Amino acid sequence: MMNIEKIRGDFPVLHQELYGKPLVYLDNAATTQKPQCVIDTVRHYYEKDNSNIHRGVHALSERATAAYEASRETIRAFFNAKSSKEVIFTRGTTESINLIASSWGGANIGKGDEILITHMEHHSNIVPWQMLCERTGAVLKVIPMNDAGELDMDAFASLLSERTKLLGVVHMSNALGSINPIETMIQQAHVVGAKVLVDGAQAAAHIAVDVQALDVDFYVTSAHKMYGPTGVGVLIAKQALLEAMPPYQGGGDMILMVTFEKTQYNDLPHKFEAGTPNIAGVIGFGEAIKYIQSIGLHAIAEREKTLLDYASKQAQAFEGLKQIGTAKEKACVLSFVLDGVHPHDLGTILDREAVAIRAGHHCAMPVMQFYKVPATARASFSIYNTEAEVDALFAALAKARDMFA
Repeated sequence: MMNIEKIRGDFPVLHQELYGKPLVYLDNAATTQKPQCVIDTVRHYYEKDNSNIHRGVHALSERATAAYEASRETIRAFFNAKSSKEVIFTRGTTESINLIASSWGGANIGKGDEILITHMEHHSNIVPWQMLCERTGAVLKVIPMNDAGELDMDAFASLLSERTKLLGVVHMSNALGSINPIETMIQQAHVVGAKVLVDGAQAAAHIAVDVQALDVDFYVTSAHKMYGPTGVGVLIAKQALLEAMPPYQGGGDMILMVTFEKTQYNDLPHKFEAGTPNIAGVIGFGEAIKYIQSIGLHAIAEREKTLLDYASKQAQAFEGLKQIGTAKEKACVLSFVLDGVHPHDLGTILDREAVAIRAGHHCAMPVMQFYKVPATARASFSIYNTEAEVDALFAALAKARDMFA
């Protein structure tokens, strides 16, 4: 049996009161809290090793470089990338997708080409492709979904053609919790010669990902949704693709030789890591991955499924509540609307009960448009949440319902 109280003890932010009540943090899809080991690792870097990496020959720089590159290897192994050359550090999922759109897309997408995304994408996997289409004359097409929040796989198959150059698909929807059949989708996209980008921001802390087994071309995620620091993420891509792609940004560390006549770019992965990176963030990211591994993704997934099932049963019995997103394959996310109460009001009322949820469009406006709602309330669960906290959520919702009755 998992010792939840021990796990909760690893997260100092959880042990506080708001408005005289114990904090119930159910906004994990926006960002997870950080265990003490990650906080200590970041602090240690700033207290003991603070120095720039890759360039210095003094002890601090060498220690910082070793810790930074050790994190790269930890992350490579976690996702089973073939080589550390395939692991590119970025500011997060959003920058990773923009890097692909700018560098790979700029070199490979032209007029009349088609980019295929899904109706449940986060804005960060919509807008960069719209911008690329505007620049190139390519066409953006959308895979529809059903009322449960599941992709229409027949429509997906019919949309694929020799004109499809890229499929961009979210692994797990941040707005609905739906888990998409990415293995099947990757296989089908590759049949027509399309490359595949999977947005794993919501999935990577909950679902085991083997990029070689999936044969995925690009997989992206963010540290802050994996118990790590904000402002850092990773792009994992096939080495051959990265070798052929032009640099995304120019500057220090991404070069081997610079003259006024010509610049020779650095080898992978440094070609895509211009300038001083978020060194502390990357080191903290590695420690966060080790924390996940210490518990085990299978154990995490089982525990979070138990919590979601417990919450979903209460939601089904709660008068006036309608769940948004009821896919058979889903995890961690309970999105809903409550009769007569705007989600923003609901979020404010719940905050006064010390229950932290998210209310809004969740950077997925097309999802809201599909369900014909302005916004939803979203409770999202993590390994440190408890059934008692789910009970507190529904007790607070009952107060809100009574207030607006």
